[in-house]
Amino acid sequence: MKIVLDAMGGDNAPEANIKGAVNAINKIKAEVILVGKEDVIRSKIKEFYGKEIEEISDRLKIRNATETIEMEDTPTLAIKHKKDSSMVVGFKMLKENEGDVFISAGNSGALLTGATLIVGRIKGIDRPALAGILPAYKSQLLLIDSGSNTNCKPINLLQFAQMASIYLRNTFGIEKPAIGLLNIGTEETKGNELVRESYKLLKEKSEELDINFVGNVEGRDAFSGDIHAIVTDGFTGNVFLKAVEGLGKFVKRSLTESLTKNILSTIAAIPALPGIKRFTKTMDYKSYGGALFLGVKKPVVKAHGSSDALLFEYTLIQAEKFVENKAVDKMIEAFEQQKKIQEEKLIEK
Repeated sequence: MKIVLDAMGGDNAPEANIKGAVNAINKIKAEVILVGKEDVIRSKIKEFYGKEIEEISDRLKIRNATETIEMEDTPTLAIKHKKDSSMVVGFKMLKENEGDVFISAGNSGALLTGATLIVGRIKGIDRPALAGILPAYKSQLLLIDSGSNTNCKPINLLQFAQMASIYLRNTFGIEKPAIGLLNIGTEETKGNELVRESYKLLKEKSEELDINFVGNVEGRDAFSGDIHAIVTDGFTGNVFLKAVEGLGKFVKRSLTESLTKNILSTIAAIPALPGIKRFTKTMDYKSYGGALFLGVKKPVVKAHGSSDALLFEYTLIQAEKFVENKAVDKMIEAFEQQKKIQEEKLIEK
């Protein structure tokens, strides 16, 4: 297996990308290919480890790419004109089977554009969507879309729900994953036009598409453990995601300050330290890695733009599991099967 990592994408590139790859290489079986300016990557590795990349591991490679897509670049123009950028080179490697999964923390819009134009969408899917994993009570929560499609139609949210169902069923073994629609209330009449129309469509098509649609879900109920995935547009989803991440940081910081306020509080906290560590680990979004682009023909993972070395490490470990679980292959099979069923029904009519 080969994992292709955009070494130049993200706020902390290339330092965090390189360190994350080195940290992960002995925790995974896959080969990691760092895509970016070779002279810069080699120089950084020598600076950090005092070794050449070949001395660190024979499963750590470099693919040279002379350009970088910046966060402020216009996505479509960047993909079309920066042909030798680390992102475009990475996508081409994925398309040409020189890699099994591509990871980037770079420009989200460019990543979606490149995944769609270069790698291609799964037949039957209108728009791919970012599916991020968040902690929930004794469980995990899939958030789709978590930032790739800021303007959506009801058909998009229906397909997001369908993709989430297939992904959770095949990758996490959840037979009937509970899919909720993120809304400001649980009533059918609540929400803006997009949410109300999406609710109607999900209710109408859920049985046909094998979606266990449980209705509207308010943000406060999303982490109850009763919901396996919440569906929303990318704008709302990204706001929701970053608010949750910010809350996690706030809780962790406040808890640490409370426990270390003085010597008495520190001593009193000692018996509870194992439980506190488990709690803070659960709240740490870094341990959940990146978000998979569901709806693309091959695995593409969006790492957080602010990823540090630890988050890149977790994302590489997660990416290997995506490939091992054949998440994308199963998604393609499911949509092909669905199309076949629909065609048979048309013939019967």
